[in-house]
Amino acid sequence: MPETDEIALTVKNLKKHFGGIKAVDGCSFEIPKGKISGLIGPNGSGKTTTFNLMTGVLEADSGEVIYNGENIVNLRPYRIFNKGISRTFQITRIYREMTVFENMLSVSSLRVPEREARAMAEHLMEFVTLTNLRGEYGGNLSYGQQKLLEFARALMTDPDIILLDEPAAGVNRTLLRSLLDHIHYLQEEEGKTIVIVEHDMNVIMNHCEKIFVMDYGVKIAEGPPEEIQNDENVIEAYFGRK
Repeated sequence: MPETDEIALTVKNLKKHFGGIKAVDGCSFEIPKGKISGLIGPNGSGKTTTFNLMTGVLEADSGEVIYNGENIVNLRPYRIFNKGISRTFQITRIYREMTVFENMLSVSSLRVPEREARAMAEHLMEFVTLTNLRGEYGGNLSYGQQKLLEFARALMTDPDIILLDEPAAGVNRTLLRSLLDHIHYLQEEEGKTIVIVEHDMNVIMNHCEKIFVMDYGVKIAEGPPEEIQNDENVIEAYFGRK
């Protein structure tokens, strides 16, 4: 497993304004390699916008995202995806008119032989227990099953970093436990770096080794769960001043 001081990805002074709104205002943090980290904050704090800047979905006004010694900020999403950073979305983006199997193949790179891509898809469908639904249309899946499909699809290129945007939202407890088990397997057995944006504090506090907290577009705290739970800035951000 990676040493604790290894860094998988560095965000430096990232900024994004929407008119007069400072959605992300000079945010900086370092994601530890081979760990599960959490990114939290009150509604509107800039978490998902930060994810979107890190993955090229939005263009940053300024700042850097350093991965493998390269500044990847403002690269197109497919280029970042091909470099080894994959993600899911808060609202699932599966293809509703495609089958589960077709959804899996939809993200495979042209550089991967078809036989290899199909074998990977079969393996990952089994990994998330969707094999029995391989011929079902995406739009017919439950929301929790759609989350599992999007999660499995994000693994098709064997990424180094996996960014999960609210994986617990709308998912029943049974499917959520399954998803969390899969996340831990990827981190513990395959050394993947995983970052979770989530409102469910039980998920964050019980499954993340390091937590970054945002408020008004900036990072206000970082550390292990026990420190974050007692951080006065975090308590104030969520509950206001006493």
